[in-house]
Amino acid sequence: MLIKILVVEDSAMDMLIIKNMLSEYDILTARDGVEAMRVLEEHDDIDLIILDLNMPNMDGFQVLERLKSSPRYREIRTIILTIYDELDNEIKGLKLGAVDYIRKPVNMDSFKARIAVHAELIEAQKALRQKLHEQWLTLDLIFYQAPIGIAICYNKEPATIEAGRYCRINPMFERITGRKKEELIRLGWAAITHPDDLKEELPVYEKLQSGEISGYNIDKRLIRPDGSVAWVNLIMSRLSLYNNQQGNYICLIQDITERKTMEKALIESERSKSVLLSHLPGLAYRCKYDREWTMQYISDGCLELTGYSPESLLNSKDLSYNDLIVPEYREALWKEWERLLSRRMPFKYEYEIITAEGARK
Repeated sequence: MLIKILVVEDSAMDMLIIKNMLSEYDILTARDGVEAMRVLEEHDDIDLIILDLNMPNMDGFQVLERLKSSPRYREIRTIILTIYDELDNEIKGLKLGAVDYIRKPVNMDSFKARIAVHAELIEAQKALRQKLHEQWLTLDLIFYQAPIGIAICYNKEPATIEAGRYCRINPMFERITGRKKEELIRLGWAAITHPDDLKEELPVYEKLQSGEISGYNIDKRLIRPDGSVAWVNLIMSRLSLYNNQQGNYICLIQDITERKTMEKALIESERSKSVLLSHLPGLAYRCKYDREWTMQYISDGCLELTGYSPESLLNSKDLSYNDLIVPEYREALWKEWERLLSRRMPFKYEYEIITAEGARK
């Protein structure tokens, strides 16, 4: 894409000379400052302005002041045209934002070479902006579509939206907490953390603030607006950002509510099973399908029945369950076990064991 240059020059002859010298570029023209501002209003893709300082209606200095005061135009590179005895004007123009000056009468080779240098700089600047745009686009896609909650510069304490203007919170973070960004900033993360978990987190957070640690990882509960609880795995890490604000942290959360619910159910199941088995007469066990009847679980009734502690038989630590079976029963018992288990049928058998005291039961 061609570099677009606006030439502002009240001399028709000088204008024609400059246009002929810069024929490889996309050239727009204006005869004075007023017309130059109109052209700038109509074209938002002008890359470079070649500006004569001495013009009627609105001179070059006034144009430079307008450019400098406008966020829309202040990034446009401007080269001023002066004459040999205008050193003060050159300095004033540079102070007003011009990046270079060219003196009249214009030397054709020098003029073209200097414009080419600026054109290369503009092309490099455009390429860099495009690359940065693509990088930010990629980061934004990751940030907004990430399957985990991400918050950057989200503080513990309540804050106004203005105070939290550097804070970024992605949609997944809002979904997990059940709250919008504005509410999260206004409350601060301490207010939505379960009080029991806040007591556990605050000491490590203080270590993070003091620089003693660079981050931490915990499971904690977040309180949603309806009073329900979301269990999350949280990773908090320090960030060093350009604004040097306090509270520069990145917080990652993953919803583990389902996992915690399953863990709770499993613990309750294990507790119920333990209570049930502790009240059963005799011995309950789970074993491998091998000749030693290698025990993987064994109830507390083991001690009363066999005289051996459950730990002695677990994984055949001190002896195997097969060692307890009276020898003349072992082969018949094994064969019956093989026959019924291969058919997935219930297994029932009567046999004798030898206790730790040597008695037969």
